[in-house]
Amino acid sequence: MLRIGIDLGGTKIEAIALAADGRAVARRRVPTPQGDYPATVGAVATLVEAIEHECRARATVGVGHPGALDHRGLIKNANSTCLIGHPLKRDLQALLQREVRLANDANCFALSEAIDGAGQGAASVFGVILGTGVGGGIVLNGQPLTGANGIAGEWGHMPLPLPAGDDLPLPACYCGRAGCIETYLSGPGLAADHLRHNPHAPGQPLDAPAIVARAEAGDPACAATLARYEERLARGLAQVINLLDPEVIVLGGGLSAIARLYENVPRLWLPHVFSNRVVTRLVPPVHGDSSGVRGAAWLWPLTA
Repeated sequence: MLRIGIDLGGTKIEAIALAADGRAVARRRVPTPQGDYPATVGAVATLVEAIEHECRARATVGVGHPGALDHRGLIKNANSTCLIGHPLKRDLQALLQREVRLANDANCFALSEAIDGAGQGAASVFGVILGTGVGGGIVLNGQPLTGANGIAGEWGHMPLPLPAGDDLPLPACYCGRAGCIETYLSGPGLAADHLRHNPHAPGQPLDAPAIVARAEAGDPACAATLARYEERLARGLAQVINLLDPEVIVLGGGLSAIARLYENVPRLWLPHVFSNRVVTRLVPPVHGDSSGVRGAAWLWPLTA
């Protein structure tokens, strides 16, 4: 059985074909047509057709996308705003002439790592995206949890717990609120925090990778920024542990490559967790950038 997964990102659309045993047998990617919904839908369909032609097989199709589906089947809450208000599932099914399964991209990441990644064998996995935005996905007993409103796992738009001191004033978020976890823990949020604390530093404002690199090289200002980031991440994840109590938390996205997070954050979350012992494991992803697209393919289980 051939499964095709699509990762519909803001800058690229990636497709993968998985054999029944999880081996990747084909992979393609194209730039995302910026701000053009019909072209985006067409690009997804073209990728599916190209992979099926390459593999000489008809496949199931799963799509990981930003945001969620509302009660009418329309996309909502997507940072790729051209998708908002459109019936993505219906339009893809019409083009591809088959059922298409959709899930939030963070849910796809969590599903991939739960099935054959860092959370394999765990009954409960929380997958975290720390990238341009902050998202989360929940997998229980191998099944993604969508929730009654389609927003399960959206911890990035919960408020940062216990804001004080360096957390203030609360940064504005694109969602219309202020102080969302995403405004602190996304890549742009990390860069903005560094700039707030170092407004007169010479040269161009630093982006997240530059801040991390300079912190590792001993730059004190960048080290302080990274320390604030770790402490805020610990507070945010402690809130998740208090609510879901997952066995495993897997970090994904560009900032998941910061090796020191996996040692420092569990130490820092201890005072905020309502337990005298915390066995939740914080781990890096096994499949890295491929987790989202693999998880989209796994929306069709082995029994499908």
